Amino acid sequence: MNADKTKPDTQTAMRQLIDRARREIPFDLPAEALCGDGCQGCSSKLLSYLESELDEWESRLADGSVPDFRDLSRLAEKCRKTARVLQQNGLLEKLPAS
Repeated sequence: MNADKTKPDTQTAMRQLIDRARREIPFDLPAEALCGDGCQGCSSKLLSYLESELDEWESRLADGSVPDFRDLSRLAEKCRKTARVLQQNGLLEKLPAS
């Protein structure tokens, strides 16, 4: 197998997922932009929840925790669901596929 084609270990993959989420999901939106008429879910609460999940995983990784594929899948799904609600609320453009 070509060395350039190897998959990262789960710790590296989790760090990459966290970095991508922090780059692509607008955690720094002002409160007045988050709350408006016709929301399809509370963007503010979702962003707060997702940010706490990312913080927790960063802490766990720093402590040497090794995530499994289920952990990666769960966090990725939380990111996708949050992004989808933000898109529905007009706060995020459609993200490219991974």
